[in-house]
Amino acid sequence: MTPGRVSARPAPGPDPTADQATKDAMSNATTVSPAHSASTASTLITNIAALVTNDPSLGDGSPLGLVQDAAVVIEGDRIAWTGDHSKAPATDNRVDAGGRAVVPGFVDSHSHLVFAGDRTQEFNARMSGRPYSAGGIRTTVAATRAASDEELEANLTRYLDEALRQGTTTLETKSGYGLTVEDESRALRIAAAHTDEVTYLGAHIVSPDHAEDPAAYVALVTGEMLDACAPYARWIDVFCERGAFDGDQARAILTAGKAKGLHPRIHANQLSYGPGVQLAVELDAASADHCTHLTDEDVDALANSDTVATLLPGAEFSTRAEWPDARRLLDAGATVALSTDCNPGSSFTSSVPFCVALAVRDMGMTPDEAVWSATAGGAAALRRTDIGRLTPGAYADLALLDAPSHVHLAYRPGVPLVTGVWRRGERVL
Repeated sequence: MTPGRVSARPAPGPDPTADQATKDAMSNATTVSPAHSASTASTLITNIAALVTNDPSLGDGSPLGLVQDAAVVIEGDRIAWTGDHSKAPATDNRVDAGGRAVVPGFVDSHSHLVFAGDRTQEFNARMSGRPYSAGGIRTTVAATRAASDEELEANLTRYLDEALRQGTTTLETKSGYGLTVEDESRALRIAAAHTDEVTYLGAHIVSPDHAEDPAAYVALVTGEMLDACAPYARWIDVFCERGAFDGDQARAILTAGKAKGLHPRIHANQLSYGPGVQLAVELDAASADHCTHLTDEDVDALANSDTVATLLPGAEFSTRAEWPDARRLLDAGATVALSTDCNPGSSFTSSVPFCVALAVRDMGMTPDEAVWSATAGGAAALRRTDIGRLTPGAYADLALLDAPSHVHLAYRPGVPLVTGVWRRGERVL
């Protein structure tokens, strides 16, 4: 398995010629798993105190589908069976969870990991109440442009591995610190070697090279730069915010990306009220990210769409900004995801468990809601159904916690509770 790689493209589904008994077994958590082939070893993880499946048809019937005294069977890279440990089928291998909890691998659907340089001084000044004007994103742009491919890849894999050790098994990452055709395309090429969830963010800010002519930069982002970047990306993103790109510019950028086969996502309503959320819903964006400053109309639009509200509490923690109101969104019926926004300027954390704790403490979420949003919610923000849950047919991506319950992720903030990680059926921690 490629070092640092945290995602894989969905594998083909079950063989359509398979008999009905096999299909039934794959879809029913209370039946025995289908017989494994000689080339596919099966593993039973048993003695699980509490298993989060994110399937409300299982266990306690909640959105978490919580199963007590549970077991999981892995065959190849997929979950083959989940249920009561006393009913588990025979397997080739056996792992004793020791009365610990198991959750789906975290799905981090928003990060910025292809960068170079350091912004410690900026953070220190902000936390010390001192003014700082060293350039923010532009500082990282300059450092990233000056870095070699090898330096950028080493930095990327460092943070991917760091995230994996904390239970993240799928991670989206963006370009956005190059802002030239060459530097944006190389950032995406490097990222695409390590994750399939790659986002073209040439529209992070207006490039310093086009500071006096933003329209020319939008033309570049929607033209030559898009042509060079589209082959490496699945998504297109834009920072729709005062001082970055307005609603009309954002619409032009995302529409151009859609024409090239890239699906939209959008940085929306982070620093101020604006058109980002409404634009996200209009264009069927997979997610509107940040969502701090929302009108009632924005909340209603999200609740009545397939666009996920992705909340990024690490950014508010690191900037002492106003917290997003997750409770308001959830009560309205919107789908919420939690992600790290890992980047060197405003949220330099790769820890989804930390973000879960922040969401519970400061954003009005229950522990159950926060864990769901960090797993199934992140999957929804990537338009995926094969990750973020532990049910037959899903990828065998899961984290073993050194705790009897998923609630400990918020109950014991800052404690490294992840003691085992399986990704695509392989134990990697």
